[in-house]
Amino acid sequence: MNKMASNSRKTGVLAVATAGVMLLATYMIFFYLSPIKDEAGEVLSGSFRIFFFHMPIAIISYLAFAVVFAASILYLRDKALKWDIYARSAAEVGTLFAFLVLITGSIWAKDAWGWYWIWDIRLTTSLVLFLVYLAYMMLRKALEEPGKRARLAAVFGILGFMSVPLSFFSIRLWRSAHPLMFGGNTGGSGGGLEGTSLQLTLFVNFIAYFLLFLTLFSIKVQNEKMGEELDARRSAGSEA
Repeated sequence: MNKMASNSRKTGVLAVATAGVMLLATYMIFFYLSPIKDEAGEVLSGSFRIFFFHMPIAIISYLAFAVVFAASILYLRDKALKWDIYARSAAEVGTLFAFLVLITGSIWAKDAWGWYWIWDIRLTTSLVLFLVYLAYMMLRKALEEPGKRARLAAVFGILGFMSVPLSFFSIRLWRSAHPLMFGGNTGGSGGGLEGTSLQLTLFVNFIAYFLLFLTLFSIKVQNEKMGEELDARRSAGSEA
């Protein structure tokens, strides 16, 4: 119980820090940023500011699914319950972030292209990524036997991770209307972020959403551990 209380306090501190950085990040997007211009020097519309939400959320979703991948491998190696808890917790948070990527991307696409959705390679692979991990969550709900559920989910978590590099490298491998903000683009539209205010705002937003992931992940892990303890007590009580 003392360890649980200590973890709760740490999560509380993390949540407060996350809220503070999130407020700072949001302030920087709307009040600190310099006017954003394209390669021709034209000032972009205010809708481009959603990029500073969209990109960090996308990268953090990849990070969450990388945690699922690593925890799944470790579960198959050690059969330790904690790795299954970490995998399912990261998957749930990552799936939420992947959904937000689709929403923010659609809002941006409406202003940039006139449509909320087009079957562009980046949008399509982002949708596939979301559906893969939504299926992962559904698989976990469908199986009742804990050991079998954990094993199959671990295998799915490892194989499903292939959708992450597919999504990330899609606009580098195929022609895409989606802008590539860093590095060259093969056959697609170029782009880039220049200027201290843009780069600093993006950096602070990365920190903010990374802390948000850690907070949600920590809360989910604690809830899952409490659920496992309650199930163990119920089982012990019924056997007695």
